[in-house]
Amino acid sequence: MDTITSAIRRPRDWQPSQFIRLSIGLHLVAGGFLVLRPEGWPLALETLALDHLILASLGLWPKSKGLGPNWRRLPFDDAFNNRVALTFDDGPDPIVTPKVLDLLDATSSTATFFCIGERVLQHKGLVQDIVARGHTIENHSHYHRLGFACSSVRGFVEEIGRAQEAIAEMTGRAPRFFRAPFGFRSPLLEPALCELGLDLVSWTRRGYDTRERSTQRIQKRLLQGLSDGDILLLHDGHSAKSLTDQPVVLDVLADLLATLREEGLQGVSLDQGIPAFMNDNDAHTTGASES
Repeated sequence: MDTITSAIRRPRDWQPSQFIRLSIGLHLVAGGFLVLRPEGWPLALETLALDHLILASLGLWPKSKGLGPNWRRLPFDDAFNNRVALTFDDGPDPIVTPKVLDLLDATSSTATFFCIGERVLQHKGLVQDIVARGHTIENHSHYHRLGFACSSVRGFVEEIGRAQEAIAEMTGRAPRFFRAPFGFRSPLLEPALCELGLDLVSWTRRGYDTRERSTQRIQKRLLQGLSDGDILLLHDGHSAKSLTDQPVVLDVLADLLATLREEGLQGVSLDQGIPAFMNDNDAHTTGASES
């Protein structure tokens, strides 16, 4: 298989968000103002500093759509309802991931695993097991660096593209979706995702299971207000230890899956919940709501 070819998805046209358009316009106006009135540079500088502060705040808000499209829920579909998307980040983990797969199998649930590229290359057999059991693997960057968001467009393309190639090589399928490490991003990420043909996904609710040890508190965050179309975020990699000193995600997932069954909700993967032809803007014309 030609790994590079198999990792390439059809590029999307970059459509700057309304806020990005306003920001670009503000920079142009500030430039013209300085040409006409150079002495007014303090005002121009303060205005642009405020603009960049707002941009940074939007980048630190994982569920924001101010920087571009961002799937936060599954689109509404009359034909297929009572679905909750189960997503797991930071794997694969040779200890935790197999146990997560067993729990999912026991309830006939499917899930999406946002995997780190270098871990995919380290655990080929585990990656193939995830796919063989009916789940999908999506892109979570190649290295998952803390400073991931502080990159250029080319830097984003290179790192995300490298993970794209690694996943395609191990699974034979190029990811459709991308989730930013820690949920942080910049205005330069969306143009890179467009070039790679990827869609950004965040979540409806998360349990903070990388730092929270109490299964009860995690479950409350995930289950309070839970409804059809929610995208849930858990971690099979970097999971915190519970008070019984085992990965907290395992206790949480067992109870979560039991609750979903009791409430008539089915755990699904993102590709089952988001049709390939649909983009994020369509979600708002099909009745999806944000909780």
